[in-house]
Amino acid sequence: MTTAFFRTVILYFILMVGLRLMGKRQIGELEPSELVLTLIISDLAAVPMQDFGIPLVNGLFPIITLLCLSMLLSFFSLKSIRFRGLVCGHPTVIVREGKVLQQNMARNRFTVDELFEQLRCQGYSDLSAVKYAILETSGQVSILAYTKDSPVTPQTLNYDVQDDVTLPVLLINDGHVLSRNLEGSGYDQNWLDKQLKSRRLTSPRQVFLMTVDEAGAVVCVAKEEAA
Repeated sequence: MTTAFFRTVILYFILMVGLRLMGKRQIGELEPSELVLTLIISDLAAVPMQDFGIPLVNGLFPIITLLCLSMLLSFFSLKSIRFRGLVCGHPTVIVREGKVLQQNMARNRFTVDELFEQLRCQGYSDLSAVKYAILETSGQVSILAYTKDSPVTPQTLNYDVQDDVTLPVLLINDGHVLSRNLEGSGYDQNWLDKQLKSRRLTSPRQVFLMTVDEAGAVVCVAKEEAA
């Protein structure tokens, strides 16, 4: 029982490190080569977890080999556009100026039902509103609508608006002070204590989250038991 536990833990962390090296991707955003790698590795990891007659090293070796191969493919993909196209493929235009390019859809085995599903998911029910639809290498469809059918923005209305978008920085996460974020934002512990005191809080442990943006605006949410 102990052997099974430690073998499972070791394989789990090896897989987590390997998938982390592949980059931050969701399942729907994996390239074909990455999806194949994920499926093969998961199958390889299951064998040494269940069969104790197989040395753990024999189970880890093919997994590490595949991870190294994946990193090597990623390196060559960064260096060579041709190699990247060979491994990852190329985006394909499937709608141009409201007209469906049937040959491109057939070449990628992309059906009309899938096309309209993607249109509905992005808020378009009329194909004539779509100027371009591009099937990306991840399988997602990017929709570029005609200007007259695009959402209204201040720019399209020729409004001169001040850019007030700021990036909030998390200072307290579930009662824990993130000192690096606090110092990086130009504040110190004394400033934080004053912010807590002004909200009748005595300790960061009473705070569920606190953020501060580039304009100095503070958002503080107290824990329910401290509210």
